[in-house]
Formats: sequence, structure tokens, C-alpha cells
Amino acid sequence: MRLDSLGRILFVLYCIEAGAILLLLPWGGGWERLILHVPDSELQGYLLKPVVRGLLSAFGVVHLVWAAHDLDLMALAKRSRTSS
Repeated sequence: MRLDSLGRILFVLYCIEAGAILLLLPWGGGWERLILHVPDSELQGYLLKPVVRGLLSAFGVVHLVWAAHDLDLMALAKRSRTSS
């Protein structure tokens, strides 16, 4: 396995993990507990708004789509190497 392939695999794993966390965490019960540790009460109120939670979840979806795109590119490159 070449070094660039290893780097791409690690990046895909990062995107999957970050995407899943950003997609699910803002809507779970742990989000409120996490936000309570933010020292600024105005920022706490802002972070608890559904719009902010939705933006974080959308950023998670972007990460997941990016991971799927890179996986597709990797599969396409492998198919072209094996067919040649």
C-alpha cells in the first residue's frame, strides 16, 4: 500500500467519524450537558438553538458525503488498476 493511499484511508476514516459526531451529537441529551460547561450564558443560549444544531448537523453531512466521494474515487482507481 502506498503512502498516499494510507493518507486517503485515514482521511476517509476521519470524515466518517467527524460526520457521525457532528450529525448526531447536537440532537442528543449529551449536547445540553456539554453546553452547560460553556462559561458564557449568552453563548449557551445561542448553541442550544435548533438552527445552530441544524448547521452543525449539516456540516456533519458534508463530512459524510466527502467520505463517500473519496471512497468512490478509491474504488474507481482500484477498478481501473485491476482492469488494465
